[in-house]
Amino acid sequence: MFSLELKSSRETEHLGQLLGSLLQPGDIITLNGELGAGKTCLAKGIANGLGIAGHITSPTFTLINEYPGKIPLYHMDVYRLGSPGEFEDLGYEEYFYGSGVTLIEWAGLVEEYLPPNRLDIFINKPAGKDECRQVHFVAYGSRFTHMIKELKQFVRSGD
Repeated sequence: MFSLELKSSRETEHLGQLLGSLLQPGDIITLNGELGAGKTCLAKGIANGLGIAGHITSPTFTLINEYPGKIPLYHMDVYRLGSPGEFEDLGYEEYFYGSGVTLIEWAGLVEEYLPPNRLDIFINKPAGKDECRQVHFVAYGSRFTHMIKELKQFVRSGD
């Protein structure tokens, strides 16, 4: 596990950009945290790191936003699903095993469908610190363990 504290939404987006530059087709990232924690801000940075330009929004009402690019981004928000079984109706396997990167907000609601190899990101707002965020990374599988090591080097180097 790797944890760090970010002091602004700008730092959150920059972290996402660094992470996005390390992602490859087939990677699955879960974004976990309360409403307003910064999940979509991190997703914007990830899209930027993948070279995707344009306006990135939360797919709260559409459930899935697809962003084309050299590596496509599939951004899911499963908060409004009535049951975990509705995740199957979204055709999640096509996204998980497709040619893009999949981000899933509120992934804990569909945990039984998540693949064993993924990166879970937890974002928390510390009490009394409106702009600060605590970010915790949990890697599942050697690919994501290695990715966290790379990310630590970027963060420690001040990039």
